[in-house]
Amino acid sequence: MGDSLTISGPRLMARLQTLGEIGALPGGGVCRLALSEEDRQGRERVLAWMHDLGLEVSSDAMGNLFGLRPGLEAGPPVMTGSHIDTVRTGGLYDGNLGVLAGLEAIETLNDAGITTRRPLCVAVFTNEEGARFAPDMMGSLVYVGGMPLEEALATRGIDGERVGDCLDAIDARGSDPVGAPDVHAFVELHVEQGPVLEETGVTLGAVEKVQGISWTEFTFTGTSNHAGTTPMRLRHDAGYAAMATATFVRELVTRIGGDQVGTVGSLEIAPNLVNVVANHARFTVDLRNTVNQQLAMAEQELADFVARLAGQEGIQVERRTLARFDPVPFDPAMVDLVEKQAHALGHSVMRMPSGAGHDAQMLARVCPTSMIFVPSVGGISHNIHEFTSPEDLEAGANVLLQVLLALSE
Repeated sequence: MGDSLTISGPRLMARLQTLGEIGALPGGGVCRLALSEEDRQGRERVLAWMHDLGLEVSSDAMGNLFGLRPGLEAGPPVMTGSHIDTVRTGGLYDGNLGVLAGLEAIETLNDAGITTRRPLCVAVFTNEEGARFAPDMMGSLVYVGGMPLEEALATRGIDGERVGDCLDAIDARGSDPVGAPDVHAFVELHVEQGPVLEETGVTLGAVEKVQGISWTEFTFTGTSNHAGTTPMRLRHDAGYAAMATATFVRELVTRIGGDQVGTVGSLEIAPNLVNVVANHARFTVDLRNTVNQQLAMAEQELADFVARLAGQEGIQVERRTLARFDPVPFDPAMVDLVEKQAHALGHSVMRMPSGAGHDAQMLARVCPTSMIFVPSVGGISHNIHEFTSPEDLEAGANVLLQVLLALSE
């Protein structure tokens, strides 16, 4: 009944631009950290759109938001959605596209007077990015029962604030329980955040799996001393140890090759003075691989290196796991459905993995799940210059609409 339906590209773009004004950065992009004032304003804007579309709006104890469109029959909904929180230097599309394309699909059905057999639901998950509170995908992880609610609420962010306190501060904590969702299927539209689709000239990606993710925070404690009078052999240099580890991470992932990647993305050194040997260094290591065995091997090699280095340099080491998720394969039938609908609409499509983590990998624990990728120009994301052409955004949203219709009938 909806084979000829198409979403409104200009309407989708207008919503993306409007949401992007909340937390807008000079030169483009947006900063809307999870559970910040900007996040509160973004949530209010999305909630208003949900109400305008006649959705039944609810939220759970983790602050996840849901807009439900009843079907002809009761039962578990077909769900889509993503997140609206960003990193400090985020773009307009990461996460936001998945939420707003879901709302656009709902409005298209409203305009056509179509009621699906199964209910449809658009979700906005809390703290997907993990930029303020680790781990990432926290809201969806709690939603599916993969992390205890109380543990999540007690988590402190990079600013020392607790998740629970911040939820209350922006009045985002809902009354619905978490941990046992009843979802028929989940599909998420997202920008690729990488260069593969653009390089190959393909319009859409049917995502088959998500890489495993390992985030570790290391803290090195050495001894401050004079940079000119302390012989090299007598130094306990936490700064050197941190930078040697960063160099090792690059060597390690290059040697493993394949899909293995590694990043030292955060580094703090104290006392951070030009003429003082550092006595403190705290930094993070992000390791990812589509093969769990190789990811575990990289983690072990990193741990062994740090232990040896600490012994050689006479420094103390503390390590803290911030996030650890195994690679996640998506439901083959769901991947087939994305590919089929993309071809039916005349788009080129390729099967591919995701290098980034997404809420979809958490939903895959409880229901059949898949993702649709659209190209990222230059492979750029987590950057104010993140861009996807309106034509590609519209193509992805139309495939999302058809996948939702197929699943809901």
